[in-house]
Amino acid sequence: MAVTEQSLLAALSRVQDPHTGKDFVSTRALRDLRIDGSDVAFDVELGYPAKSLLPELRRSLVAAAKGVAGVGNVSVDIRTRIIAHAVQRGVPLLPQVKNIVAVASGKGGVGKSTTAANLALALAAEGASVGVLDADIYGPSQPMMLGINRRPESADGKTMEPLENYGVQVMSIGFLVDQDEAMIWRGPMATQALEQLLRQTRWRDLDYLIVDMPPGTGDIQLTLSQRVPMTGAVIVTTPQDIALLDAKKGIRMFQKVGVPILGIVENMAAHVCGRCGHVEPIFGADGGKKMAADYGMDYLGALPLSMDIRLQADSGRPTVVADPDGEAAQIYKKVARSVALKIAEQAKDFSSRFPTISVSKDS
Repeated sequence: MAVTEQSLLAALSRVQDPHTGKDFVSTRALRDLRIDGSDVAFDVELGYPAKSLLPELRRSLVAAAKGVAGVGNVSVDIRTRIIAHAVQRGVPLLPQVKNIVAVASGKGGVGKSTTAANLALALAAEGASVGVLDADIYGPSQPMMLGINRRPESADGKTMEPLENYGVQVMSIGFLVDQDEAMIWRGPMATQALEQLLRQTRWRDLDYLIVDMPPGTGDIQLTLSQRVPMTGAVIVTTPQDIALLDAKKGIRMFQKVGVPILGIVENMAAHVCGRCGHVEPIFGADGGKKMAADYGMDYLGALPLSMDIRLQADSGRPTVVADPDGEAAQIYKKVARSVALKIAEQAKDFSSRFPTISVSKDS
């Protein structure tokens, strides 16, 4: 029996993307279907990195194709194509950076920096090219969390090379000053320093740049939200009412400047006793989930209040690299895929397609 394209597409349309819940045929992610006798080959293009899901996804697609009568060998090429997406109106994109994601909170102490580091590492583990900008001028955490204590080099005396560890490019004011030195700068000076760190770093072809935002919603945060071309923001909060109050202020700030909220991460959602396994919601239960529902936003996931997560971050080996197969690392990876998927669903950036128009006065 001859294998037909129609029968194959009908069979393959029953395989769904585990994140979108949609099939690859109707979304046109399945491409270049080839039939040569009993041999079948096709490509699948994902708009988000999902390296850990590919083996199971490939098995499902091959099994679906082989379920068609007459099909013998099946070859599937699954690849990821990450593109630049739209940012705030009038803010130009950065060269060599496709998408910038702000990780923010209305207040300090909710695990924002830990979440930012693990989110970046999870995206890298899923196959993306990732960078981290530590935008907390007054309390940089990423050098310690990502295990980097060197100073950046400059080949031309004008720009800096990002430092790298665990496959992630990193820049922080913490690389340029002594660890114990206090940054006694007023807002405009701090904002200018941050813009220099962002724009004078020679980022190398990043799919995502994760910006660990300073806590709060003051002048520095507002200026960064207006000037940095942000694809979206992730809000980190604990279930505690006081943290939720400040998180809501962060949401409103991004909404005012036209930065989409990609979702909410609920940190320290519950404490699990290391001795008896008793689960206790020390900071309250489901506060972040309820806030996401109230605002119509995606609830990306909940992380436990865990000593291991804290120890791993303090030692310079965050959870995703210290225990990549552990439960917490899997949550971070799921959050990362959800963030990347949310970005992939947004409008594309077409600014690079338009020519630069200059008007000159005839002599």
